[in-house]
Amino acid sequence: MDTHFTGYLFTQPWWLLLLLALIPLALLKNRAGSRSSIIFSSLSLLGSLGTRQRDIAGRISLAFLSLFIIFSAISLARPQKQNSHTERKASGIDIIISMDVSFSMEIADFRFDGRTVQRDLVSREVVKQFIKQRPNDRIGLIPFAGQPYQESPITLEHDWLLGKIDKVRPNRELSQGTAIGSALSASAIRLDKRQDTKSRIIILLTDGSNNSGKLSPIQAAEAAKTLGIKVYTVAIGTEGGRLNGQRNAAQEFDTETLEQIAKITDGEYYRAKSTNDLVKAFSSIDALEKTERTQKVVATYQDFHHYFTFAAALSLLGHLVILCFHKSAGPE
Repeated sequence: MDTHFTGYLFTQPWWLLLLLALIPLALLKNRAGSRSSIIFSSLSLLGSLGTRQRDIAGRISLAFLSLFIIFSAISLARPQKQNSHTERKASGIDIIISMDVSFSMEIADFRFDGRTVQRDLVSREVVKQFIKQRPNDRIGLIPFAGQPYQESPITLEHDWLLGKIDKVRPNRELSQGTAIGSALSASAIRLDKRQDTKSRIIILLTDGSNNSGKLSPIQAAEAAKTLGIKVYTVAIGTEGGRLNGQRNAAQEFDTETLEQIAKITDGEYYRAKSTNDLVKAFSSIDALEKTERTQKVVATYQDFHHYFTFAAALSLLGHLVILCFHKSAGPE
């Protein structure tokens, strides 16, 4: 469907009734006058040699007059184009997503799109879907391994944020380990700088237990509680998943600490042993932290009548010029 004219309107459309004046002009144009049905020799034929040129000039003059009426009617009807854009208002809920990017997130023990994939890939896809469902929340990203890294500040620019999440992957150049306490502390500090919010939450996604950093997860959770920040913890991974050469991966999970973090901060703990579990965890968080979807539609209008006014003036000028030449060509 052609949408080139979408948004155009006339603010005073009744002026288009002037177009009805074209009807008598059309009748006048088609009226050729009576002609004799008997052909006879006459010297008067010589006197009518210039008639055809004068008739052509009259027709052109009439055409210019018709254009003048058309352009004038459109100009007086005030054609405009409506341009609308939506202003989003932040919901008042600020979220930090703290994602584990330690080496163990490369374990391939999840199914996604019919194939076995690594934990970090599933995590990125589910997190991106969560962000898309909350367009009015300010969301930031702090990945961590042996220490936290600020990848994205809290922002409403979600397209930019989604691009950042695509680049968050386990990196052997990062300090290895799982610094849950430090990640919580860094996330809480970032959220505490925003004093204009009604709700602040951290979503901690990890597949291991705290084994790096100077701050324990419980200490970090208590500090977050003091600041009024809730922490939702998500433990990801199957108990049988392991890296090549690793005998026992199950010992890496510290569900007890993650449960305690959530309890201290009035959050929730989730155990994701499959892609479906992970999707349900983020869907639950989305339902628990309701957001106001406040939007304001702002419309601006662009006038186009001056183009038609100019065209009408040129048409009238053309009509008058031809009319003057037409009269000057007649008998004196």
